Amino acid sequence: MASKAYGVEQIIVKLREIELLCNQGNTIAEAARQAGITEQTYYRCRKEYGGMNTADAKRMKELEKENGRLKKLVADLSLD
Repeated sequence: MASKAYGVEQIIVKLREIELLCNQGNTIAEAARQAGITEQTYYRCRKEYGGMNTADAKRMKELEKENGRLKKLVADLSLD
């Protein structure tokens, strides 16, 4: 099975969709299946993005990217 790479907005939408399905009486496994993701993927995404809105999640990704770039820069300068 080919893996799908979801964007931050899509992940937030999927999490909300599953939450709504669970509120309607579905189990998490059923709701995740209906949303097109695995239960494991749901829990991983909820751990990372749970409680965030789209803007917060985008900002977090930008900061993680910048942090990685800065760490590399510091490592490069330390070697000189």
